[in-house]
Amino acid sequence: MVRGFVQEHVFKHPWERVTAANWRKYTDTEHRSLLSHVVEVDTIERTLDRSRGELYSTRAITVNAPGPWWLQRLMGDTVCHCLEQSTVNAGTRTMEMVTRNMTLKDFVEVEEKCWYKPHPENPEWTVFRQETNITCATLSALASMAEKIEQKCAERFQQNSAHGRDVMEKVCSFLERTEAAGVTL
Repeated sequence: MVRGFVQEHVFKHPWERVTAANWRKYTDTEHRSLLSHVVEVDTIERTLDRSRGELYSTRAITVNAPGPWWLQRLMGDTVCHCLEQSTVNAGTRTMEMVTRNMTLKDFVEVEEKCWYKPHPENPEWTVFRQETNITCATLSALASMAEKIEQKCAERFQQNSAHGRDVMEKVCSFLERTEAAGVTL
């Protein structure tokens, strides 16, 4: 079974500021406690296709994925490594990201797709859309628990997503203040 959900959020900030905040959200020390599940973020590759005006990035993201004690014992670890691939096109003012877990896939597979683009009615705002699918492996010993595990994972993922949006809002506000003060970062 697959548990999926879609979320949308409007940032009342221009696309350029929101995408800049996206790159900074994991390094924001002032609000780091809201994203305490994120252990480490490393940029693996970043390339620019000048002919298309697109920036491609691949990041490795390590998250703490705790669960019930019995599931932790079964999985053997609570750390999950994920791969995020993104494409930014400044010409069309779009940013797309796809993140998938690379570890713990024998138990749970998560695929998150995110888009940032200008709001259709107010180009000074940015629409964020997130689509997430969570699939729990149907191990014979856990078959009856698969739906409950997927639900718990979805709930945790939605909580973490809300924290991520909060941090993005705070970083956007910080960037807005620095722009207003004429500070270049």
